[in-house]
Amino acid sequence: MSSSIPLLEMRGIEKRFGDVCANKSVDLTLHSGEVLGLLGENGAGKTTLMNVLFGMYSADAGTVRVAGSAVSIDCPADAIAAGVGMVHQHFHLVLRHTVLENLLVGQPSLHGRLNKANVRRRLDEIGERYGLTLPAESVAGELSVGEQQRLEIVKALFRGARVLILDEPTSVLTPQQTEGLFEAMRAMAKEGVGIIFISHKLGEVLDITDRLTIMRRGEVVATLDNDGALSRRQLAELMCGHELEPPRKASAQKGAVLLELKSVGLRGHTGVRERLADVSLAVRGGEIVGMAGVSGNGQKELAEVIAGVIRPERGQVEINGYAVRNANPRMMRRLGLAYIPEDRIGAGLLPSLSLSDSMMLPRFNQHPFSRFGWLNRTAIQDFVREQVKQYGIRVSRHDVRTGTLSGGNLQKALLARELAFHPLVVVAAQPTRGLDVGAVEFVHSRFLELRSQGRAVLLISEDLEELFALSDRILVLYAGRVVGNLCTNGTSVSEVGLLMTGSAAEAV
Repeated sequence: MSSSIPLLEMRGIEKRFGDVCANKSVDLTLHSGEVLGLLGENGAGKTTLMNVLFGMYSADAGTVRVAGSAVSIDCPADAIAAGVGMVHQHFHLVLRHTVLENLLVGQPSLHGRLNKANVRRRLDEIGERYGLTLPAESVAGELSVGEQQRLEIVKALFRGARVLILDEPTSVLTPQQTEGLFEAMRAMAKEGVGIIFISHKLGEVLDITDRLTIMRRGEVVATLDNDGALSRRQLAELMCGHELEPPRKASAQKGAVLLELKSVGLRGHTGVRERLADVSLAVRGGEIVGMAGVSGNGQKELAEVIAGVIRPERGQVEINGYAVRNANPRMMRRLGLAYIPEDRIGAGLLPSLSLSDSMMLPRFNQHPFSRFGWLNRTAIQDFVREQVKQYGIRVSRHDVRTGTLSGGNLQKALLARELAFHPLVVVAAQPTRGLDVGAVEFVHSRFLELRSQGRAVLLISEDLEELFALSDRILVLYAGRVVGNLCTNGTSVSEVGLLMTGSAAEAV
């Protein structure tokens, strides 16, 4: 696996943003044919370090060597030229172009003509070598999420990547797709590609990696061989710096139905395919119902219908027995609904506002934040200070601009805002995406508290481990339809994963 000269060496990397030291004298080594897990809490500095390696940021100090040669990486083009590729959590594809056309982007031409035959041949070679097969003429936007990710990996290999950074690559995959990705990673490693694998899913990290580098508060605190003796709990404690006590799902008394959908339908933009097709579901007080599904199968639309962001074309939404008509977000909030959208910036918080303003925005005209049309800044600051403390939101001050927070801290702020006012019903879409293990356990404990208090929680997640840990039942959404309604006891992850891919099953 390793040789005398590492494939990648980063030495003494430092990166500051004002007074914040995101990377403090960081060393990282990657060998040819190795899968290296890079772990850390939100804000630990791992994303900053990879952005330095891929040329998104310039380091303030330190050196980078690839295959023993010093390289200067000031932009992504420099990184690609040095043999470094990165597959981001949010894909960078031209969705209206074909697979072949996406690979042609940025390629040199000869006499104004692109050599499609060579690109097609290289696509076939990569597919055969690593098991990353893709139809050349398929439109990228029509591929499944797993296939789009495969295209991103192929794109990096096509450009000559010897070092491949995978940032949360399994966050949107089914268990079957994840295993397919791992098979491809093992094939790439066998061919000498070095892979840096960033993930908060510690079980997967232990399954696929050879070594682990763990960061905390901008520094490397441990580099370990994955020798089979490590446990998830040991890794979590190294990441957080203290012992973690996972929340336990105690028995809860189910109450009345607090959220109900009856035959809700919603057509797509073209009017051809339904985004939601006769969706019916019920969530009782004291119950967490999980909603599983591969991204793009109607989960986002379902959450937005319930939250009053969009109106269904048919069917009925009821909150605590009240049939809602002409819903809007403010009305649903008054009825006791809290909504945590998956798009924390576009639909949740406003990046241009201060954190204080973002966190009180939905209730700016309510007591105690305003009186006779005047904002009560003292009440706002007291509220934000308490939420920052409770949720461990890492900020230098409360009036910091929201857009400067890390993704994990943004998610914590959104959760704090929505859960602070004792909602009757909570609709949470991907609430722990991008959160570290400590933050995830804290969020899980809050949902279980809501359950024990007799609230109703609809948890929409692509993380099946999370759904099985928290849910009493799991609904599976495929192509806008509920295709499964399963009790977590007696149901396997594989069974749910197959339903997520469209395997035939009767809706219960």
